[in-house]
Amino acid sequence: MIQLPTFKNPKMEELAFTHRSYLNESKMKESNERLEFLGDSILSYVVSNHLYKNYPFYDEGILTNLRSLVVNTKSLAKIAKELNFGKRLLLSRGEEDSGGRDNKSLLANTYESFVGALYIDQGIDAASDFIEKTIIPTIAEYDSKKVFKDPKSLLQEYVQSRKKNSPEYRVLEEEGPPHNRIFTIGAFVDQEKAGQGTGKSKQSAEEKAAAEALDYFKKKTNPTG
Repeated sequence: MIQLPTFKNPKMEELAFTHRSYLNESKMKESNERLEFLGDSILSYVVSNHLYKNYPFYDEGILTNLRSLVVNTKSLAKIAKELNFGKRLLLSRGEEDSGGRDNKSLLANTYESFVGALYIDQGIDAASDFIEKTIIPTIAEYDSKKVFKDPKSLLQEYVQSRKKNSPEYRVLEEEGPPHNRIFTIGAFVDQEKAGQGTGKSKQSAEEKAAAEALDYFKKKTNPTG
């Protein structure tokens, strides 16, 4: 496992792991949301800079798709989980009981807030070094597989190539309390439901629905394939 950097200001590190739900049960007055906002921008800059310098033969479209794959919720949550960020989160009892420590969206946000805190504590070099050790290696993995686009982009291209209307994503069902919603979303092409997905965010559910729709059209085009 990657060794996490030591903060000069321990309170800044603590703030990086403070979820807004914890404020109601503690004396803390600030959550990690502002750090998340800052970290998101720093992460985008560092990844974009790396892609620009190291992949000179890729156009803007491919670079954008690669970046979106690398910094999306699923990728960030996976790395945050590997770094045991979930165990360090300061959560309310309700958030904890609802599985907050394993919530992908929450984990991804915490990764970004950690980057923001590290930047405030030690500057851009330290934040960049952390990103280069944790996120940057995943770029080569995607590049080697030539998987540059997310399911929603691929579905969009598929339907456009066949002169169909753009995919439409409809919320079919919402379950659970406000802090732990579960969304079921359908992907419709020309009013036909081609796929369905469930996730803890609309984005996650839409991606799953798009992936199922792609599989549906693939089987429909080539039933024996």
